[in-house]
Amino acid sequence: MPEGPGPLISPGVSWSNLQQNFVWQVPELLNIAALCCDRWALQLPDHPAVIHIDADGRRAEMNFAQLKERSDRLATAFLSLGIRRGDRVAILLPQHPDVLLTHFAAWKIGAITLPLFTLFGEDALRYRLADSGAKAIVTDAEQVPQIIALRCDLPQLSHVISTGAAKLPVASLSQLIGASKPIAAPVVTGADDAATMIYTSGTTGHPKGVLHGHRFLLGHLPGIELAYGALAQGGGLGWTPADWAWIGGLMDLAMPSLYFGQPVLSHRAAKFDPEAALYLMREEGVTDAFIPPTALRLMKAAPKSGGLNLRGVISGGEPLGADLLDWGQSQLGCSISEIYGQTEANLLVVARSGMMERREGAMGLPVPGHRLRIALPDGRDVGEGDTGEIWVKLPDPVAMLRYWNKPDATERKTKDGWLRTGDLAQLGKDGQLVFASRDDDVITSAGYRIGPAEIEAALARHPEVLMAAVVGEPDPIRTEIVVAYIVPADDVDWNALIADLPEWVRQKVAGHLVPRKFYRRESLPMTATGKIMRRSLRSA
Repeated sequence: MPEGPGPLISPGVSWSNLQQNFVWQVPELLNIAALCCDRWALQLPDHPAVIHIDADGRRAEMNFAQLKERSDRLATAFLSLGIRRGDRVAILLPQHPDVLLTHFAAWKIGAITLPLFTLFGEDALRYRLADSGAKAIVTDAEQVPQIIALRCDLPQLSHVISTGAAKLPVASLSQLIGASKPIAAPVVTGADDAATMIYTSGTTGHPKGVLHGHRFLLGHLPGIELAYGALAQGGGLGWTPADWAWIGGLMDLAMPSLYFGQPVLSHRAAKFDPEAALYLMREEGVTDAFIPPTALRLMKAAPKSGGLNLRGVISGGEPLGADLLDWGQSQLGCSISEIYGQTEANLLVVARSGMMERREGAMGLPVPGHRLRIALPDGRDVGEGDTGEIWVKLPDPVAMLRYWNKPDATERKTKDGWLRTGDLAQLGKDGQLVFASRDDDVITSAGYRIGPAEIEAALARHPEVLMAAVVGEPDPIRTEIVVAYIVPADDVDWNALIADLPEWVRQKVAGHLVPRKFYRRESLPMTATGKIMRRSLRSA
């Protein structure tokens, strides 16, 4: 397997020249594990790959040689369990070195990884595991009881592997690794072979599995190099408070850092604490960080933001204001770059100080290598200052292969060789894109893109709820908060119902999806075909 290219962006070149002259270097054969782990195990075996800080503050390091050996052994263990090329391996873990070695082990046998958020409830997990047909799941002791309870609904889930002690019918990850020999040779994979599937929020119906090939790592790199500035030079330490189950945490920080031979810090608190985050970055010497806008706003309000060693911070998911940009430069000691993308095609646009004028509300310029247009529904390009939908020219290394088992949805997502993002933007005279809105009902809250469908389905399952609609409501800290409009059953105690619903949603889907407000309604606005008119509720 080839080592792969180094940095894709030449330093000191203007953005316009980069856009005009950029040429993708995507080899025919490609494997993310080879690029992010194995090549560094040969070149820098003793160099730290991941530094882990657990909940009690204990520190442990794993170097590239150890990461390779452990993932090689786990790859052999997967094969012994009957896991083969194309099988799905779910990963239900918080930030931890085991996340990385499971990804690498699966990729070394040609399997497809399925990162899952540890705060998902039973309904969310059941659907994703069933829809993906996951054959194995690697999780921790805390999650094992929930997975065991779901197994009767998951006939294809043959193996539950725990990072804790083994108790039948659960295998021990450490025992599997210890009892296995390193794989003789990883399988050969192509750039377009499936590597990872990440579920994206659905506005109607269930979430969709977004299938990406090994190429999508390289598709991220131009944006990574431009947004961070110095990360491609290595020699630093990367960290994000974002969960590695999301494309932002995994592909905007963790995997690109390892690609450039730079260690990552793994630590995820149960709840984000801005002072603790600043302390962690200060004590560990974090140099490059992906921090969602809500976390930045909370950090801005916290004391003692100085003494950091940051050289690059990126943020995305919602626009940053001028106050945050100024604070970042003065208190974090570096500028904050803004990025735009989505699970289907990530890191398409970057706004970076020094390479363009930073304008309020502007997302920045299209990253070299990605051809974007702002189009009307009929496919015509908009004029300067007009609003249209962001389209991405295909093929593009960062774009999805397809939606999993949803050919109709895949077809709707693409049009005449373009991927339609569903996001609306204005085209500025300087070529920068200014985010306008979404043409769907996705809610952007605290850096998460939240689809209302799963929450509405969970609410509707409550025996005292007749109908439910979920929308976003503006919020100064989180951009939007999730709110629910409820039509209760007859003779229901409303106060008791809304006291019960938060935990109900938490158990069924996830804690970050719990509505923060509940509004009572006698009916909900509906279309002639019976669809809830969420836009009417947002404007109410």
